[in-house]
Amino acid sequence: MLKIVGFGSGAKDNMTLEASAAIAGADLIVGYTTYVDILKQYFPDKEYYSTNMMQEKERCQYAIDTAKEGKEVVLVCSGDSGIYGMASLVYELAEDNLDIDALGFNCGIGPGHMEQFILKERRHTDKYLSALPNAGYPQAVSGRMIFSDKNMDYYSDKMCELLNAGADIIGGCCGTTPDYIDRIASKADFTHNRQGEGCDWETDNSVQAVNTAFYHNKEGKKLIAVELAPPFDSNADKLLDAAHYLKSKGVDVLTFPDSPSGRTRADSILMAEKVSRQTGMCVMPHLCCRDKNAIAIRSQILGADINGINNFLVITGDPIPSVMRSSVKSVFNFDSVGFMNILDDMNSEQFADQPVTYGGAINQGRKRLDIEIGRVKKKMEAGATFFMTQPAFCDEDIERIATIKKETGARILCGIMPLVSFKNASFMKNEMTGINVTDEVLLRYRPDMTKEEGEQAGIDLGL
Repeated sequence: MLKIVGFGSGAKDNMTLEASAAIAGADLIVGYTTYVDILKQYFPDKEYYSTNMMQEKERCQYAIDTAKEGKEVVLVCSGDSGIYGMASLVYELAEDNLDIDALGFNCGIGPGHMEQFILKERRHTDKYLSALPNAGYPQAVSGRMIFSDKNMDYYSDKMCELLNAGADIIGGCCGTTPDYIDRIASKADFTHNRQGEGCDWETDNSVQAVNTAFYHNKEGKKLIAVELAPPFDSNADKLLDAAHYLKSKGVDVLTFPDSPSGRTRADSILMAEKVSRQTGMCVMPHLCCRDKNAIAIRSQILGADINGINNFLVITGDPIPSVMRSSVKSVFNFDSVGFMNILDDMNSEQFADQPVTYGGAINQGRKRLDIEIGRVKKKMEAGATFFMTQPAFCDEDIERIATIKKETGARILCGIMPLVSFKNASFMKNEMTGINVTDEVLLRYRPDMTKEEGEQAGIDLGL
């Protein structure tokens, strides 16, 4: 048997009794390396299997395969396993596993919010689906989490709606009592077809999705994207002047980085919206995983779409500078692939008629190009439709980009960064990781160059 368990914030005292009991009864505990290291303190006699970040699929598959052998396996996640944890990925992998007869959700949320997960999974599986939500959301009373016992009618009505959404097995978790189950049994109609067949969850696929991608109708044509860094202060005049100028020169899309190098700048989405509103240009903010969890990400994307922003570049993001780590903490709830999976879900759920377009970054300078090619393929599987490279300064960079293009078939925008002085070129060579400024490039610049000479050298290099 395989159980997917959210063990909370990490401390044993903060685990639910159910989570602690499940872990204690397991033959094997599977999880992210950091989570496993935490649990070893409390359950030292258990067998463990762990993988690092970006190896979620391997981790889940190992848990499934081991459970098939007859072992009691617990796959651990921090927080709620069904919302932001590994449950969805396990369900996807289980789709091809004939030994798994039913999938389900329990705990963490009430019946009102569980409906969206049943609807989503019903579209992707013909297996039995179970729904066992909590009575609602608890209230802390004298250090205890107390659920309302006055919402049985509401709860039972919602459970009937879950049946109509495609659930085959219904029940209750935290806060529910035998009286709750009795009330459900008195109201529920279990005569619907097995596995939701004939229920009202089917979607209308007759609507033609609107293509708002910045590269739409540009196939086979040269496309120019220019990055404008949002200001460190509240004065955007210089950036807006640059945007108007670039529009006059025929630039196709303007992009806005998300506080690069971990230094605070004006918000990339809000900056993009302002530029779009004042210039009418196509804009594309960058979004990184460093500062936001899944809730914040979804909120930002919804707000951006409402304001007509529907092209994004998704990156993992630069780490927080060491000098700031005592007061600023990174989030990294997931990496760029996990971010893209969220956008893929939103395109299926919220944006089916007008999907957002998103792409990723390519580091052509990665020591092992095969790993970078694998990352590009994973991003494409997660819905990425284009890629931007790191700045290319030499023939080796171009050859590596060409190899990535050949191996993946990806749509690639090649990065060009004009180096405008010896100081600028030397800094990029010696302090910026992932950017290959060769000695030959540096020799194009002299410390005593005038500003005009440095800028011309940058133009010549780009040509």
